[in-house]
Amino acid sequence: MKRKLNEQDVPEVIAEEIPAEAQSDLESEEKVATEIVQASTPAPPASWDSFNFDSRLLKGIAHEKYASPTSIQATAIPLALQSRDILARSKTGSGKTAAYVLPILQSILARKQSSTSSTASKCTAALILVPTRELASQVTKCILALSSFCSQSLRVENIARKEDDKVQRARLAALPDIVVSTPGRAVVHINSSALSLSEVKHLVIDEADLILSYDYGADLETISKTLPTDVQTFLMSATLHTEVESLKGLFCKNAAPAILDLEEQEKDDEDKVQQYVVKSAEDEKFLLAYAIYKLKLLKGKSIIFVGDIDRCYRLKLFFEQVGIKSCILNSELPVNSRIHVVEEFNKGVYDIIIAADENEVIGNEGRKKQKGKEDDEEAETETNGDAEQKSEPAEGEKPTEARPSKKRKSKHPSDKEYGVSRGIDFKHVACVLNFDLPSTSKSYTHRIGRTGRANQTGMALSFVVPKEHFRKTKALSFAGCENDEAVLEKITASQEKKGKTVSPYQFDMAALSGFRYRLQDAIRSVTSTAIREARLRELRTEIVKSEKLKRHFEENPEELRQLRHDGELRPAKVQAHLRHVPEYLLPKGMNRGQGADVGFVGLRKPESELRRSKRVGRRGPKKAAGARGRTSNPLQTFKR
Repeated sequence: MKRKLNEQDVPEVIAEEIPAEAQSDLESEEKVATEIVQASTPAPPASWDSFNFDSRLLKGIAHEKYASPTSIQATAIPLALQSRDILARSKTGSGKTAAYVLPILQSILARKQSSTSSTASKCTAALILVPTRELASQVTKCILALSSFCSQSLRVENIARKEDDKVQRARLAALPDIVVSTPGRAVVHINSSALSLSEVKHLVIDEADLILSYDYGADLETISKTLPTDVQTFLMSATLHTEVESLKGLFCKNAAPAILDLEEQEKDDEDKVQQYVVKSAEDEKFLLAYAIYKLKLLKGKSIIFVGDIDRCYRLKLFFEQVGIKSCILNSELPVNSRIHVVEEFNKGVYDIIIAADENEVIGNEGRKKQKGKEDDEEAETETNGDAEQKSEPAEGEKPTEARPSKKRKSKHPSDKEYGVSRGIDFKHVACVLNFDLPSTSKSYTHRIGRTGRANQTGMALSFVVPKEHFRKTKALSFAGCENDEAVLEKITASQEKKGKTVSPYQFDMAALSGFRYRLQDAIRSVTSTAIREARLRELRTEIVKSEKLKRHFEENPEELRQLRHDGELRPAKVQAHLRHVPEYLLPKGMNRGQGADVGFVGLRKPESELRRSKRVGRRGPKKAAGARGRTSNPLQTFKR
């Protein structure tokens, strides 16, 4: 670029000599054009002070012990402070929530400081949409934590939680600064005029690709029509697919957003999660799970994913038989109980969560195929049900067992807003065990994303049932395992594209053969009746804990810490000898002191109890007042 000295001897650019192409580039840069910003492009700030945040926000950041901004935060926050629309793709656990929460909080605080009257600044300025209630609670807690030093100036409301509509309308009437909701709940309050979006300045769609997979498309269109034209939009996602592109066209109308793709950062972290697969029969899954957790082959906390709620309780009851503590997470439990389970798991109260991944994340290529299969299955069940209803009552037990499953689906509309494989912030998860393999590679990716987060290492282990072993044990069979081998091929191919490998994990099944006969009784005792009773008992217990004691626990937080979710259901006959692993069954090389903490397991009662029982036998049982002793002879007292 040529320069010349002006009259003040200062060099300046010759405007006529700028090439036409460069001039057009400068003009396009002045316009807000779509740009892809890689993680390595901006230099990460040395500290949070470089963002010029409000001092109260900096105190909140320090209180949460955020040492330095992550890649997504260092890239997104400067653009967000410039009021740019942002479409960000980053892996789970990278700090996406704080990347949009902090700029929104800064904008609201700045607007309130510059406003002359308090009434003029009182409005709902931000709407945050999330796919599930669990994620809504998590985002709300993040906002409250970061704004803890300015809580008197800011109000946030979570209208995704299960509450009476009248209560939520009263809260929305106070015009909270930030509203966190699912799209469905937001539309309900928009239609009732309880939620006004006329003054909204910031819109966030978290887990954007997942929101569309939950069939929120119509709700999002309704929301887009009620939003102002100058709203700033954040689209946060773990993937950049066609679903996100459709949202971009729906909400980013004025200007193309800045696209933040942190794929290079993920490639650096690709070795943090080691992926393994084990091919096993259906009954061997329980044997392997027993060996992994009873022999303590895995250290740390684990999440076990199963296909449906029945499998969830079957595995839980099996673990109870063999003395392995675990807790359950599924869509039938009340929302407060689910949130409390996740919180206690993150605190280290529980080590094993058995999660039913009913609302799997399904890719576009598999969605039509699965929908067709579901339609065929529904048609078959309807025809079978009609045929069985015409049969004799003695043979009509099967349709009565099949009907409640349909009723359960319609009875729990909140199932749509339950999700555990995406968005939930599980902390310090050492292993993800796919007890039942998911039906798509996309769902597999999101499941294993629960481990190896925040610069930690993790392991993902998946059980695969070969086709020749499918339906060999009907009582333990799961319909979703029929295509395990085909799904495994897709998973392997998708992971290889990312430069990752899924390695076979070799278990020495001969060394575990000694446990087979011990586990047969435990497996047989977990019947369908026991599972049904366990579901009812757990549901009743959790409803009492969630609804009746919610206000009591708010007033007495210490008692909430004593509330546990890993108690034994015990609808099946418990066999105490299965909880102890004798030394002769331990594989070679295992620690012989593995069962030392169990203590002495004797076949006879302790001598103190024997002496006590003998004394009771000699004295005889306690007699009621006025009763005669055994020494009295009835013939002597007989009156003629």
